[in-house]
Amino acid sequence: MALELIGEKVVEKLIGELIKAIIDEGKKAAEFQSIFDRLQSTLISIGPTIQEIERLNKESDRSKETEKLVRMLKEGKELIQKCSKVTWWHYHKKGKYSKKLLALDGSLLRFFQVDMAVQGFRDIKEIKLGQRDLYHFKLGPCQAPDPPPLTVGLDIPLQELKMRLFRDDASVIVVSAPGGCGKTTLAKMLCHDQEVKANFENNIFYFTVSKAFNLNVIVQSLFQHNGPGVPVFRNDEDAVNQFKQLLKQISPAPLLLVLDDVWSGSESLLDNFVFERPKYKILVTSRYEFPRFGSTYKLPLLKDEDAMTLFRSSAFQQDGRSYMPDEDLVEKIVEGCKGFPLALRVVGRSLCGQPAEAWESRVLTWSNGQSIFSSDSDLLLCLQSSLDALADKGILKECFMDLGSFPEDQKIPATALIDMWEELYKLHTGGVFAINNLQELSFRNLLTLVDARKDESDVDGCYNDTYVMLHDLLRELAIYQSSQEPIEQRKRLIVDLSGGRVPNWWTQDNQQHFGARLLSISTDELFSSSWCNIQTPEVEVLILNFQSKENYTLPEFMKQMEKLKVLVLTNNGPSPAQLINFSVLGSLPSLKRIRLEQVRIPPLCNTTAEFKNLEKISLVMCKISESLSNRSIQISNMFPNLVELNIDYCNDLVELLEGLCDLVELKKLSISNCPKLSALPEGIGKLGNLDVLRLRDCVKLSGLPDSIGRLRKLSILDISGCLKIKEIPKQMGELCNLRKIHMRECSSLCKSKLPESVMNLVGLKKVICDTETAKLWEPFEKHLKNLRISVPEENINLNWL
Repeated sequence: MALELIGEKVVEKLIGELIKAIIDEGKKAAEFQSIFDRLQSTLISIGPTIQEIERLNKESDRSKETEKLVRMLKEGKELIQKCSKVTWWHYHKKGKYSKKLLALDGSLLRFFQVDMAVQGFRDIKEIKLGQRDLYHFKLGPCQAPDPPPLTVGLDIPLQELKMRLFRDDASVIVVSAPGGCGKTTLAKMLCHDQEVKANFENNIFYFTVSKAFNLNVIVQSLFQHNGPGVPVFRNDEDAVNQFKQLLKQISPAPLLLVLDDVWSGSESLLDNFVFERPKYKILVTSRYEFPRFGSTYKLPLLKDEDAMTLFRSSAFQQDGRSYMPDEDLVEKIVEGCKGFPLALRVVGRSLCGQPAEAWESRVLTWSNGQSIFSSDSDLLLCLQSSLDALADKGILKECFMDLGSFPEDQKIPATALIDMWEELYKLHTGGVFAINNLQELSFRNLLTLVDARKDESDVDGCYNDTYVMLHDLLRELAIYQSSQEPIEQRKRLIVDLSGGRVPNWWTQDNQQHFGARLLSISTDELFSSSWCNIQTPEVEVLILNFQSKENYTLPEFMKQMEKLKVLVLTNNGPSPAQLINFSVLGSLPSLKRIRLEQVRIPPLCNTTAEFKNLEKISLVMCKISESLSNRSIQISNMFPNLVELNIDYCNDLVELLEGLCDLVELKKLSISNCPKLSALPEGIGKLGNLDVLRLRDCVKLSGLPDSIGRLRKLSILDISGCLKIKEIPKQMGELCNLRKIHMRECSSLCKSKLPESVMNLVGLKKVICDTETAKLWEPFEKHLKNLRISVPEENINLNWL
């Protein structure tokens, strides 16, 4: 039958029928509207070229080559008709048919970009033999498609992108954002902008790369776009060399190459197109940043007004006959989409034409904690592809899903993630691998990495000022992905008890066992501190997020967590809360790391607990004076294996107990932003294993004790921001392993001189300081041959706010 219809323009007829089916059946199947629109756009864009190829195939007696396309179009029409019969209560079928529709769209694009290109390779040989020219296409293969009729919130990004494009120093620009944010639409708008067209004239090449790219096909299409006479390529290297020759022929005219939808791991593809040529610009759109290629433009999410406009364009029919909800209901729906363009379009289309109950039930399900992804599989399918790309990246996907363990709109401390991942995934590298994973996720637009340090040039393993921000929708994606297995089998159990919400299994007599390795529990001021007796013997990381200005009781069920290695406890309330039942921590035999934020720690003398395996303590914005009030405390007996102690923003810390100097295993001691600390204990020299001593921004610290000279293993000393230190003790010259000193903003020190003994610091390689402090070191430069004095530019950074 197919062969009989080939001569009767069957492809043109079937394309028309399929587009009509999409339009007609789309009114009945709003659940698939976004995929229908995508499929319709594909058909319209490839239609003219396919018709021309069909005509030329018919003239050359090659009708069989379109049989595959005929079959795809017929099956597509049947699939559309089946989708129209899927109603909203047949939710389990929607995912199945959504995947089939996306597969159809991918098959059509592949036929157009690959199969037809292969035909083109063969036909080029015939051209050279004098055959008829087959390349007078109605639409150039690399002509940018028209942007959609309605573009919202992209006017300012378009102007900013044009400014970058016209700068002489910008040769490669990467437009980066999560999937569904409008990167492709912005690229199309740029190509059709009058200023851009006037600058590049006919030399704008646009190609959709996608995940499974073929370099030969891309270059083949670029040649086709430029006119007849397409060469045959022996291999990829030959294709790139021929493309360079093409650019020379076009030179010196300006040229813009747009590579749309480039996936992570495609650096090798970009390398083939990046080379020196005047007035040659490359624009890349990607979910990945590709930092190696220079300038990145991060496309922002929509502001409230633009988000409302985009949502209304999808949710309300123009005839005005469908249900119009109250304005506050619309605002709640838009707010739930978090400014994410794809979410606004998908949710809007799913509610278009629906009765009042559908709108109200959507708000209720979201307010009760149900994920937006549970009701909108189109959105899930789009963002899921970003996670699927992490499958071959080791534990990167697991790290992303761990981010859902922290509350919404909270800055996640990088140090907390380092503690978690070093124990969960054995990343014992001082945080290097963990931070590298965060940077990789940031490059993929799956999080935002914020660094509040004044000087980013020297990390030295200190990440106290590094934070992670996660978009609400991506956080919800992480939680949704983590909850797909039965609750008893999940790797991470994330429980949100805020707002009085309590899951069905949360009861006082609960004896249910869970196999999770990570347990996160979030509560607010409504929580009654009535913990259920859950059984979580496999938990290695416990995250407790709460809001309280008075008391917080640690749950008794922690005593059963014999494998617990990491505790991260964070109070998001307005002031430090009193920690009750602190002694429960002493019953945890495997506990190695504790991070406490904004809590009041009870006196340690009230507990007989011994934390024999504890290696690291981090105290942030805590009240700790009460816990250290008893000078008879044998801290070394309580924490015999403590290796790292971090005290940050503890504004009631006046002095350190002398007993801290008995922690002989201690390797890192960091005390920062403690404005009342005036002195260090004289016995600090007993910390013979100390490798790092940080005393940053302790503005009242008056000096360093003479015993510091006994810290023979000390390699890093940081006294930046210690305004009251007037002199350096001469014993510092005895620090034979000291290799780096941070001493910016030490104003009182600048009024004196460094002791002559610093000439003995032959291993000192770097001093990071400001201009005034640098003058103190200049007389010693000729004696310390390996010394480099670094004065970084002032970086006014308000990210810490």
